[in-house]
Amino acid sequence: MAVMPMINEKPTLKSTGKALLYLLPMLVITITFSIYPIINSLLMSFYKDYNFYTDKVGSWGLDNFVYLWNDPDFHLAVRNTLIFVAGVVPITVVLSLIIALLLNQTKWVSGLFRTVYFLPFVTSTVAIAMVWNWIYQPDYGLMNYFLGLVGVHPIDWLNDPHYSLLALIIMTIWKDLGFNIILFLVGLNNIDAGYYRAAEIDGANAWQRFWNVTIPMISPITFLVSVNGVIGSFKVFDQIFALFQGKPGPGKADLTIVYYLYEKFYTEYKYPIAAASGVVLFGLILLVTLVQLWYSRKHVHY
Repeated sequence: MAVMPMINEKPTLKSTGKALLYLLPMLVITITFSIYPIINSLLMSFYKDYNFYTDKVGSWGLDNFVYLWNDPDFHLAVRNTLIFVAGVVPITVVLSLIIALLLNQTKWVSGLFRTVYFLPFVTSTVAIAMVWNWIYQPDYGLMNYFLGLVGVHPIDWLNDPHYSLLALIIMTIWKDLGFNIILFLVGLNNIDAGYYRAAEIDGANAWQRFWNVTIPMISPITFLVSVNGVIGSFKVFDQIFALFQGKPGPGKADLTIVYYLYEKFYTEYKYPIAAASGVVLFGLILLVTLVQLWYSRKHVHY
């Protein structure tokens, strides 16, 4: 009879070597395509005098960060990115939860609607942008048609700097709903029905059961959806490129940090400045994520 190894057994040199051997392929891939580029980008952000063709650095300094500090386009990119994150994440979380609650109550059609809502998440961004280009058409688009029913004059969504960022936010919310709905449905299905029965015995109404049972029990899923939403929204790029056909919106109204990085790297060939903007983006994501982690320690119930 074979003896199973103990889970709490102390690691030995042999077992550690065997574990590293199993992890070696993934470690090589991670180091090559993730860790090395991150370290290289961090170093490049301090290049002051850099020759791309010879890959030689003449001097080092903080000039690239000073450039970003004084660049109005970078200020605009940061502002647009923060507005985009603040517009997309809360609305996506709330709408996803509401739809998941409705689907959880109507289980006889939930399978069909899960597929319908999940389709945008797995659909090509270019295809989605083509559809929304038609929806946003000022003359015959569906958006202006429905707005006209309530007396709103047609809006040139993709060419008016006042509305183009809102158009991007609406499309992104629609695209991201499906995946978040699935996550919330998993969380809702894992709640023990005994909690609801106990709350009913105590005289709790539907709203009290939702606020005191459902919300705390799905708080880990809410935290996961929020963190993923924040990180994904900070890195928005493909939606902008596809929706505005390779431009950062009218009058740079949809310029974000990643799009700014793309322009500096692939259009203007200012690699150290692009690397510095990537470092700033990393710092912003890290800061917001740390705040979310701090908040989760007090309000997330595992």
